[in-house]
Amino acid sequence: MAHKIYDNFVLANEIEDQYNSHLDLVRFCTVDNSLTGVPGMTKKVNTYTATNGTEKVDMGKGNTKDIEVTYTAAEYKILTAQNRFYYYDEQEMTDPLVVQTGLRHMAVDMFNTVNADIFAEFNKATQTVTATTPNFDAFVDAAALLKSENLEGLELFAFLNPADVAKTRKALKDTLQYVESFARTGYVGTVAGINLYTKKDAVENTIVGGTREAVTLFNKKGTEVEQDRDADIRKNLIWSRKYYLAAITDYTKAFKITIGA
Repeated sequence: MAHKIYDNFVLANEIEDQYNSHLDLVRFCTVDNSLTGVPGMTKKVNTYTATNGTEKVDMGKGNTKDIEVTYTAAEYKILTAQNRFYYYDEQEMTDPLVVQTGLRHMAVDMFNTVNADIFAEFNKATQTVTATTPNFDAFVDAAALLKSENLEGLELFAFLNPADVAKTRKALKDTLQYVESFARTGYVGTVAGINLYTKKDAVENTIVGGTREAVTLFNKKGTEVEQDRDADIRKNLIWSRKYYLAAITDYTKAFKITIGA
């Protein structure tokens, strides 16, 4: 399909927000740049738990039980996320914003794609709280699911749909505090030690969160860019490409709050 060419003045007023969410989820997960293999290969991700086995034994007595390790296995395929953009020399000469917008959206579209996969893993959280409203008690109960002795020392976070942000502000009133050190894109405030962030593509009435240890982003390499040109017809082609997979690697570090009657 041919690109629609506008007068520059008009086009400058019609470039829309192309982000599904401006919230960069990479900073909310663990990044592992050691991914090996080729696209399509399967990577097994095991989530481990262990039983207790320490006993107090008398002289001449030994252990009666063992420490046993179990794990939940999940398989993920190494993904190749790729997009392509082309333009003709004449289009750039007629309207440079066509090229600028196309190049910008290549990065935005890749950002949206990786973000969606990371967020999908957070939504696999199995530790859940159900509440009629997103009030103080709901967030306290969610934090308690993580079973940490030092919740104050953890950076806890949760992602909310804009409609749920409004419900939360109404329910929390003065208990929602704003902490300057967590002032980032989308930051709403902090309650019960959990930093709340607006994510406009989050599901309404479902709040997910936890710590950075919950989800791991495995990278094989950074985003790579490849270019080609058909000089005869003055056609320029650009590809951007990323090899990665996102996986929930610690279910004990994630929670989900379901808002309902």
